[in-house]
Amino acid sequence: MSDSKVEHGEHGNGQDELAAVLPENVSWTSPHLFKLNFCVISLILFSSTVGYDGSLVNGLEALDRWLEFMDNPSSTWLGFVNAIYWLGAMVSNLAAGSVTTRYGAKISIWMGIFFLTVGTIVQTVAPNDKAFIVARFLVGMALGWFTNGAPVLINEISYPSHRGIASALYMCGYYVGAIVSAWATFATRTYDDSWCWRLPSLLQLLCPLLAIPGLLLTPASPRWLISVGRIEEARQALANLHTQGDAQAPLITYEVNDIQATIAAEKEAQESSGYAEMLKTPGNRHRLFISITLGIYSQWVGNGVVSYYLAMVLDTIGITQTRDQLLISACLQIWNLIFAVVGASLVDKLGRRILFSASAGIMLTSYIIITGLSGSFARTGSGPVGTAVIPFLFIYFAGYDIALTPMLTAYPCEIWPFRLRSRGLTVTWAAAILGIFFNTFINPIALAAIGWKYYIVFVAVLLSYAIVTFMWYPETRGYSLEHMAVIFDGDGAAVATTQQTMKTVTDAILNEEEKKDGMGKAEETEHA
Repeated sequence: MSDSKVEHGEHGNGQDELAAVLPENVSWTSPHLFKLNFCVISLILFSSTVGYDGSLVNGLEALDRWLEFMDNPSSTWLGFVNAIYWLGAMVSNLAAGSVTTRYGAKISIWMGIFFLTVGTIVQTVAPNDKAFIVARFLVGMALGWFTNGAPVLINEISYPSHRGIASALYMCGYYVGAIVSAWATFATRTYDDSWCWRLPSLLQLLCPLLAIPGLLLTPASPRWLISVGRIEEARQALANLHTQGDAQAPLITYEVNDIQATIAAEKEAQESSGYAEMLKTPGNRHRLFISITLGIYSQWVGNGVVSYYLAMVLDTIGITQTRDQLLISACLQIWNLIFAVVGASLVDKLGRRILFSASAGIMLTSYIIITGLSGSFARTGSGPVGTAVIPFLFIYFAGYDIALTPMLTAYPCEIWPFRLRSRGLTVTWAAAILGIFFNTFINPIALAAIGWKYYIVFVAVLLSYAIVTFMWYPETRGYSLEHMAVIFDGDGAAVATTQQTMKTVTDAILNEEEKKDGMGKAEETEHA
């Protein structure tokens, strides 16, 4: 199971056929891809909201004025203040999967912008702690819409040979938001009034607002357009993004025909695209297992303690000054962004499985050391021992960043077929949000009650993460989005056959050659 080898039969992985129609020497910097890459980068910025919130809460917990405004929350109440954001995210996440499938991904993103705007305004002008909590619920509602629509759209508009990296980069935007939040909070820490926390609250609109121009330029998903019968719109959208508007290019002909054939095969093979369909076949049950466990591990490998309660963690090792805590948090976000981008850039070079295994090894080793050092500090109170925890926190997050950050949305998006893609991503986020909701509510209680000993729980979870990803997470490198199903469904995969796609490739190339020959003859006639 660990290598997930299947007999491809007539299906193949789609790469040979795709390679035959891809223009040569196309890179990320190719001029005709400028608009596409601008759209992709803009969509990535929508993931900044979740990173902004985690970093914001960490920073606010170190500000005396915010603690006074919130009536000094601690333990259970502090957990609720954090968890209400994720309750809002869960509510919208459950709706977003169906909306994205039926009406397209862009609708979900615009819904997220609406809730984020309203929530941010309420949070910034909140007259009391109750209004602040309502605002956090509304901002959380935005997350559910963003994290379903944006990654699906990135997967479905990306240039074929860049799709893996583009999709993996989505969650890297998490740390863009975290960096803005951490440094904004650090900069306003000395303000003498409530703007020390109101201004950072307002700035959570910054990155999504910067993303709106790119969203306006982004077309509806070509796969969604084809699924609702708008074939020519999809053809032109792909042409505008991939071939400078040439709708007759071999690449566009291949993409449109392959998407059409695969969607038709999916519809013929399945009666519905509801959540119950995820349990009907062994391949779908395998995908469902991955989607659930990946969501859980993304929040249950110990990162939840540091992400929302870094100030409490630093307190346990003797680092109690507000300036020091905010500075460590701000530097950690920059570190995280660097390694998340490194991990995303390696998904097609090293493959998903190698990154998952390296991630598990790095996190497990560093977390064991963090646990040991924290326990030693608790017994001895030695300053150097407490300080020694900090570099291992950074090493731990490097391990998290190279796999769990880029793969959280990219992996579910690519393993599910089109008709279940947004719902599969919904399941992953539902599992993640349940894990976060539990963690944000329980972590402060456990940290207050048993301190560093709570870390032992996450050492055990990290062991299971290493085993599960090695045994049951297949390698998807080298498969096109339309042909990914062969990994899970084998010969029963609902994809276009190699014969179909090769005929498409041959016809497209012949048409292109005939067009060039015709142009050549016309030029000869004109010259004569």
